[in-house]
Amino acid sequence: MLAVLDLGDSLRSKGINFSEQCQVFEVCNPQQAAYVLSKDMKLTMALPCRISVFTEAGQTRIGMIRPEGMLSNLSTEPGLIELAHDVESATTAIIQAAAI
Repeated sequence: MLAVLDLGDSLRSKGINFSEQCQVFEVCNPQQAAYVLSKDMKLTMALPCRISVFTEAGQTRIGMIRPEGMLSNLSTEPGLIELAHDVESATTAIIQAAAI
């Protein structure tokens, strides 16, 4: 984990009336990130992966943007889709373990 952003607190600190909770966890595998960037530096906009934990109408939700779909839309570099699939599987496992 690289960082945790408490988006709800950030909004409230700016004077915005925001009643929901929202934390964004930035996660990254350094070796995989270095590989992605060695193939296409424009993909800095897609890194790191983010997992969001938030409330919505009293229910806690967990979500992410799927790396495989995102990278396939941003790059045609061979090998990145397979890597994105692996990252998505690992990140999904993290989310599933947290949801238990």
